[in-house]
Order: sequence, then structure tokens, then C-alpha cells
Amino acid sequence: MTNTQNDGNPDPVESTAGEGVIEEEMNEDAVAEADEAPQSEAPVDPTAELDKWKDVAARAQADLDNFRKRMAREKSEAIQYANRDLLEQILPIIDNFEMGLKAAGAAEGESSMILQGMSMVYKQIEDFLSDQGVERIESDGVAFDPNVHDALKQESHATVPEGHIIYTIRRGYRLKERILRAANVVVSSGAEEPS
Repeated sequence: MTNTQNDGNPDPVESTAGEGVIEEEMNEDAVAEADEAPQSEAPVDPTAELDKWKDVAARAQADLDNFRKRMAREKSEAIQYANRDLLEQILPIIDNFEMGLKAAGAAEGESSMILQGMSMVYKQIEDFLSDQGVERIESDGVAFDPNVHDALKQESHATVPEGHIIYTIRRGYRLKERILRAANVVVSSGAEEPS
């Protein structure tokens, strides 16, 4: 038997019975969802986790140390070779100065004041290059080395052995361990065989 009030609503007893059915259905849905959810993993071993993070930290520290060493090395090289472009541009001027010095010696004689003045300036230039770490690459009479010599041609020569340099066309220079300019040379092909 249902009790109805004047406003047509069911009595409170009936409404709570309906809510109980809804609550049971919600509980069944929650149990079904819980069954579908993945089971939680086994507990993590704290010492293994600690070892993992120690390893990550050690690797990060090693990477940082390597980065610092590389930056220090690159900075040192940048300082050492900072003047390289300038020195490379000066080399053709030095070549022309040497040609002028030879011409002055041939025209004026060894006792000329002009030649003496040019020789003093040339000495200053050599001292400047030496202070900057620039040195000449040996070429005349030595064995040809493709790392520091640039062979422009080969000629036969009676006294210079095969593979050795007969004469230098243009001097080569080195800045510390790096080549500024290779020496342009003529290489001996040995003594000419009689025909």
C-alpha cells in the first residue's frame, strides 16, 4: 500500500527504498572498475632506487667535468691562435719585403745605408713573428713532407737526391703546431739519366 501526501509525492519510506537500489548499483559499478584497474606493482627496493640515483648523479658529475675540461681546452686554444688571421695576412707583406731587401742588396751593394735600414726593419719583423710563436718551415735541401710543403713542380737535379727539395719559391710558416702557410717548393726527381 502506498501512502501519498496531498501534493502527489510518494511518502519518505518509498523514496529511500528506491535510493537503496541506486546505491547498490553504484557499489557494483565501483567493484567492477576496481577489478578492471591494474594491480599495483611490487614494492620498490629502496637500496636499488638509491643506487640508481647515485649512478645518475655520478654520470651527471662526469659529464660536467668533461664539459669543463673541454671548455678550458677550447679557451686555451682560442687564446693561443687568436692572431692567426692577422699573421696570415702579414705573410705576403713579409714576402714582398724580402724581395725588396734582395733587390736593394743587388742594386746598392752590401754597405748601402738603405740596405742596412731595411735589414734592421726585417730583423724587427722576425723578432715580432718569433714572439707570436711563428717559425719558418725548413725547406731547402730537406726531404719533401706533404704535411708542410706544397710541391709546385719536379725537376731533375744532379746533386739533390730524389724526393728532396731543390729550392723554395715561397717560404712556409707555422704558428706553434699549426701550419699558417705551406712552403711552395720544387722537388728533385733525381739525377737525369743519360739518353
